[in-house]
Amino acid sequence: MGQAWPFRVGLDPFKRIRTLTPAARCSAAIEVLTDITERRRPAADALKDWGLAHRFAGSGDRAGIASLVYDALRRRASAAWIMGSETPRAVLIGSLRLQQGLAAASVAALFSGERFAPEPLSDDERARLESGTLDDAPPEVAGDAPAFVLPELAAALGDDLIPELKALARRAPLDIRVNALRGSRDDLMPALSAFDAAPTPHAPLGVRIPIGADGRGPALHVEAEFLDGWYEIQDEGSQLAALLADPQAGETIVDLCAGGGGKTLALASQTRNGARLIATDGDPRRLAPIHERLRRSGAEVAVRTPRSGKARADVLEDLDGHVDRVLVDAPCTGSGTWRRNPDAKWRLRPGSLALRIAEQSQVLDRAAKLVRPGGRIIYITCSLLPAENDAAVAGLLSRWRGRFDAVPAETVLAAGPPSLAASVRHTEHGLQMTPLQTGTDGFYVSVITRRD
Repeated sequence: MGQAWPFRVGLDPFKRIRTLTPAARCSAAIEVLTDITERRRPAADALKDWGLAHRFAGSGDRAGIASLVYDALRRRASAAWIMGSETPRAVLIGSLRLQQGLAAASVAALFSGERFAPEPLSDDERARLESGTLDDAPPEVAGDAPAFVLPELAAALGDDLIPELKALARRAPLDIRVNALRGSRDDLMPALSAFDAAPTPHAPLGVRIPIGADGRGPALHVEAEFLDGWYEIQDEGSQLAALLADPQAGETIVDLCAGGGGKTLALASQTRNGARLIATDGDPRRLAPIHERLRRSGAEVAVRTPRSGKARADVLEDLDGHVDRVLVDAPCTGSGTWRRNPDAKWRLRPGSLALRIAEQSQVLDRAAKLVRPGGRIIYITCSLLPAENDAAVAGLLSRWRGRFDAVPAETVLAAGPPSLAASVRHTEHGLQMTPLQTGTDGFYVSVITRRD
């Protein structure tokens, strides 16, 4: 901008700490939101570029700006509705009221027009802040979701559509999973006492860490216990999905879409390295983080990386018809993770949904070839859309008519904690976790068995 940005200077015993003023952070957030809107790019990329162009901003400033941006994206539709405008400035102003509960006077203090602060509120902006309401807003506005997916979401959520969408617009908690290969949850809890950690409501190895008013949690990835493999950062819903897979020692288990290995590590922990675990992924780049995570955790897993130009079947063909359990953590739209990735919902298009549905059919058919008679496929998505969930399972059952059956929900739930049965949603072929009902991301789980 050609001028030095304004800082508040604080002192600690060791160094001077400079932080951007709250008003300057609002200006920066508007810059980032403008970049996201004009270039239709992921929020993480826009935030990274802003940080590189403004290296004077410390980690606290960057995190504070990110919180403002993500909160604005969570409430983009409803904020624009009450402000009567879809500009980045209007969306940020509206989100300060809807997401952070700031009164008009508090917002006006941030939008003062002083050096590096956003321009002062107009009379219309102030009036809308004071009297704007969502009482007559259509469902896509009240729920902050793309209109074209509302019929799908309504089919999954029924009368809870709007409450569930509002839950999806809140900030997500910070959950970790204790690595049973290192010890128990009780063993780890004293080391986390400074973070006010508490057990998760359902997952037996889960721990929940409170996040701050700015949406930030502690930097758990630099703690000694993390570096020693005592825990992994993993949403409770993902932990529960792995638990419902019910892996057993002595089995051959393939994680077909392993990615970074979160559920692979959970399966190794659950079986105490007693199963023969094989992890692979159709995109070799997604497997890159798994090797360090395996080393840190002590999990024993064979990673099979597809070679360039080769089909996924080439690295697994020796296992066809012999695998006890195939975990399919399928590629999906990620609608169940909108709390964590709010920009993803606004980048979702009908064409991308169709692409994901096609990919899910392909990976399920590959799993069907791998599993032995009497074996099981555990189909998981982080989606709330029936087209990616029950419809995908129904497609497999239809294509492989007479050779597979969906396992009843009561049988699947027997592998999980008793508390989960009372809060999870039952669907035609599986189970649906949701932020409102289970307090987790929106994970879907279906277990499919191959007939003998």
